[in-house]
Amino acid sequence: MMSPCRDEMESAEERFLSGFVPVVGRPNVGKSTLLNRILGEKVSIVSDKPQTTRNRICGVLTGNGHQIVFLDTPGIHKAKDEINRYMVGVALSTFSEADLVLFLVEPDVTPGKGDQVIYGMLREERAPVFVLVNKMDCVPREQWEDRVERHRKFFPRMEIFPISARTGEGVKELVEEIVRRLPPGPMYFPPDQYTDQPIRLLSSEIIREQVFDLTGEEVPYSVAVEIVSFEEKAGEPQGLVSIEAHIHVERDSQKGILIGKQGQMLKRIGTQARQEIECLLGAHVFLRLWVKVTKGWKNDRASLRRFGYG
Repeated sequence: MMSPCRDEMESAEERFLSGFVPVVGRPNVGKSTLLNRILGEKVSIVSDKPQTTRNRICGVLTGNGHQIVFLDTPGIHKAKDEINRYMVGVALSTFSEADLVLFLVEPDVTPGKGDQVIYGMLREERAPVFVLVNKMDCVPREQWEDRVERHRKFFPRMEIFPISARTGEGVKELVEEIVRRLPPGPMYFPPDQYTDQPIRLLSSEIIREQVFDLTGEEVPYSVAVEIVSFEEKAGEPQGLVSIEAHIHVERDSQKGILIGKQGQMLKRIGTQARQEIECLLGAHVFLRLWVKVTKGWKNDRASLRRFGYG
């Protein structure tokens, strides 16, 4: 049996398409929901509160002859403290490595000032930009064409796609168009890998997501989750994973809210997080949570690095 010649191998490599595609926009515009929808897997935590995503989250979609490496980013906003400056820096750093950028906006008749600022930044980049008018499921169908035309005037020289990350409408067509725009390139990740996030990090994010869902006011924004031990134990048919995590807050009052009356809030957070981590790992999980007060961590660079923000 003859082996393929070098020219044939190089031709096959040239036919494979791949690229890096950051997903950017203002906070709470649906970036993480879109990434999870495209992948069919949960790699980014989701909340109805803004500024949920703090790090760059990589999601990988591999198809027949192509691989798209999506980069979910924190919302771009006016940063007031060190953690928020870090988040905005993470988002902006993805521009330089982009082969194509997905810029999510709300379906408002008039895009906001924040969108105009981001548009000005993207206009200076070499990569093509798709403007995704998200949450179109909230807009009557007969108004879709008008909304698209209005956004086309605000964002000239950029292609406009009406979508709903929540329902999936328009997402399949969007992915098909992204594939058509990919340059020839290598397969960066194994075909069965859908994220580069370590299991420990995914577990800490799931715990933080439950804090966002179950608490209000300033508490979620003052929380950092640190996995202090992650141990896989043999012995059961499904295995057992023992996790100990510290939930850091800035004030004693926030600690009281997280623990709740007779520990009920912390128990709810732990139960819901454990169930989701078990689905992720396909194993039994023993999860222990402790609430710690680390004053001023959001403006302390050493603490930010310790918690994975830097």
